[in-house]
Amino acid sequence: MSKHLFYDELTLAEEAEKLGKRAVKLGLIPSLTIRLFPDSWQFCLPNPKKLDPLTPEEAYLSFKKLLEQQPHI
Repeated sequence: MSKHLFYDELTLAEEAEKLGKRAVKLGLIPSLTIRLFPDSWQFCLPNPKKLDPLTPEEAYLSFKKLLEQQPHI
């Protein structure tokens, strides 16, 4: 049986945060700002073309795809 990294919206947002921090550390994205609200998280990347923040779902999928494209050292 596989281990799930998240099982609700909060743990999904936390996992997206981990992936985002890893992407910043590897230099794949210049910075990451996370806005925390009582009922949601917003992930903001410096991108003049897209002003809307990412949802936790969008951020998780985006960061995961970005990290998977990197060659393993």
